Amino acid sequence: MYRFLLYVVRFLTFFINTNARYVGRENLPTEENYVLVGPHRTWYEPLYFAMGAWPKKFSFMAKKELFENPVLGYVLKKCHVFPVDRDNPGPSAIKTPVKALKNTDLSVMVFPSGSRYSDDLKGGAAVIAKMAKVKIVPAVYQGPVKFSALWSKKRVTLAFGEPIDISDIKKLNKEGIEEVERRMQEAFDKLDNQINPDFVYEKPVKKEK
Repeated sequence: MYRFLLYVVRFLTFFINTNARYVGRENLPTEENYVLVGPHRTWYEPLYFAMGAWPKKFSFMAKKELFENPVLGYVLKKCHVFPVDRDNPGPSAIKTPVKALKNTDLSVMVFPSGSRYSDDLKGGAAVIAKMAKVKIVPAVYQGPVKFSALWSKKRVTLAFGEPIDISDIKKLNKEGIEEVERRMQEAFDKLDNQINPDFVYEKPVKKEK
């Protein structure tokens, strides 16, 4: 189902916006799994990342509320998506992706900030990569951040950076995680500058509940 839905998504995104390009695909590992990370800028950028990295398949994490709909929940599970409680993540938020990286042909896609409303990097991606003994591949999206704006045909660009090796970091204590986060942020900044040095991401305003 993952392959089929990705073909559907590719057709729909091409129909909506024919002005997409992918940069740095040669940086994507072909013989091993990895953790793909990026700053979270729009809800549909994971679809572009997945299309850009094809034929590599990914496991994703999504908020548990999406699985409350039985039909959507079934589709998500078939597409290698697993639920996470954002308020109380629990051990499965780490164990599930690590198991996928070690025991399947699936890589894992993680957005370290966790939210489109935040620039803060969290340590989850570092822990997952370290436990699974895989590299981290940075990626960034530049383009319309509202779905309605995709119809404007404004350029969409996805850039993949060189894999980040964290095997030299012996312990993921506070200092170790901060070093991984520094390397990721440095890679994001480099990719953004490569695409458009004048790019500025304007975070959406979070609606009050």
